[in-house]
Amino acid sequence: MRYDLVIFDNDGVLVDSEPISNTLLAGYLTELGHLTTYEESLRDYMGSAMHRVHDLVQERSGQRLPEDFDAIFHARVFAAFQAELEPVPGAAEVLRQLADAGVPYCVASSGSHERIRVGHRKTGLDVFFPDELVFSAEDVGRGKPAPDLFLHAAASRGVAPERCVVVEDSRLGVQAAVAAGMDVYGFTAMTPEEKLAGAAGFFGAMEELPAILGL
Repeated sequence: MRYDLVIFDNDGVLVDSEPISNTLLAGYLTELGHLTTYEESLRDYMGSAMHRVHDLVQERSGQRLPEDFDAIFHARVFAAFQAELEPVPGAAEVLRQLADAGVPYCVASSGSHERIRVGHRKTGLDVFFPDELVFSAEDVGRGKPAPDLFLHAAASRGVAPERCVVVEDSRLGVQAAVAAGMDVYGFTAMTPEEKLAGAAGFFGAMEELPAILGL
């Protein structure tokens, strides 16, 4: 094994949540008068923390989103998760292989702790992630593309950044991992390679990841 810690992004890497959440985000922003397509939501917000949504809307329109925006959006997302969220194909098998091999891993997500937990419980991935292996942008001052979240996860697990590898599917996530001084592999199930510039390599199916990691 070439690394001492495997850091997984969550949305789109472990749980197949990006189509659900970005459809709802585009719809809610449009409902509030900020016309946004699904494709634009993926382009601008995939992999980011909620503060980026607020910042970009205010930058572009000069208007602030309502104070209850996050609460209403998350309520819609959680309801949709309960109805339709599935794990990314092969994710559970990869996590089980890492656990069986004694390879340390964790998850570092732009989503809130509640969002991570709701998704993991629905998909059955919660068995792989006790609290000490779950890191959220809530834990740091700045979300991706800042390196803070990945550096916090590495420090919490006692691993130097250069001994970590990140598994990401978003442009902002790849940028954050590179800024943290970590190797990063781009998962291309939803995002084409050209949008994940800076990644050390790419893979399109979770079954490919163990070999990439040197297991």
